[in-house]
Amino acid sequence: MTIREALRLAAERLELHHVSNARLSAELLLAHYLSVEREYLYSHDNRLLAELEIQALEEAVYNRINGVPIQYIVGRQEFYGRYFRVTPAVLIPRPETEHIVEAVLDIRKTAGRTSQTRILDVGTGSGCIAVTLALEIPGAAVFGADISEAALQIARKNASLLGASASFVCMDVVDAMASEFDFIVSNPPYVRRGDIHRLQREVREYEPHVALFSPNDELEVYRRLIAGAERLLSDGGYVLTEIGIGMDERVLQLLDACWEKLPVKTDLQGIPRTVIARKR
Repeated sequence: MTIREALRLAAERLELHHVSNARLSAELLLAHYLSVEREYLYSHDNRLLAELEIQALEEAVYNRINGVPIQYIVGRQEFYGRYFRVTPAVLIPRPETEHIVEAVLDIRKTAGRTSQTRILDVGTGSGCIAVTLALEIPGAAVFGADISEAALQIARKNASLLGASASFVCMDVVDAMASEFDFIVSNPPYVRRGDIHRLQREVREYEPHVALFSPNDELEVYRRLIAGAERLLSDGGYVLTEIGIGMDERVLQLLDACWEKLPVKTDLQGIPRTVIARKR
């Protein structure tokens, strides 16, 4: 079977089972198992595939049909122009989370900071925020914390692969740490358990629930994050956190007089996604 034939059959099978972006998915899966870029598939479309390569593609297509996110199948996801390793131990990085990185960089640029910046990423997961900030801000002291050691293994691997100087600790860092930081950032679990049926199958069945669902009500994690940030931030420091759709006003109401509320950052669809506050 040639690459051209394998792509056609894989795309047809994915489309038959209503997998979105069937052709692109087929290309990504085959390129992954051949360890090539997608362009190679078309410049070498007459190449014959080995039996093991065909079997690997068939298994990947089967997994995708059964809802396994393509990022977990190929083991990586792009974030802020870099590829991060991902497994079912961590949430798949998403474009809206990049706004946290952009906001930190914008604040530093506006403030004209020249001293070393200390950053804490709470619930770091794959480390995409912490690693990206460590790479974008040379000399920054970046720390990532998570309650999942399995997630931290992935974060450390990403830091190593991308050459980022970041430290990772397994603890509920908002309670445990005593250092002062300039920025505390977080993409916390905020989905209510009662809303599980509203999530896509890929998310509901395969992404880690500990990183998705708030333990009790959806604001609990924000209450703890804000209380911890009040203790851990230096004067004039910032807390930046991702929020779910429609949560901006409720999260802002948790900020008392010791906080200066800054404009909420929206995503490309105009949906409020990042709450930002400065400690007075």
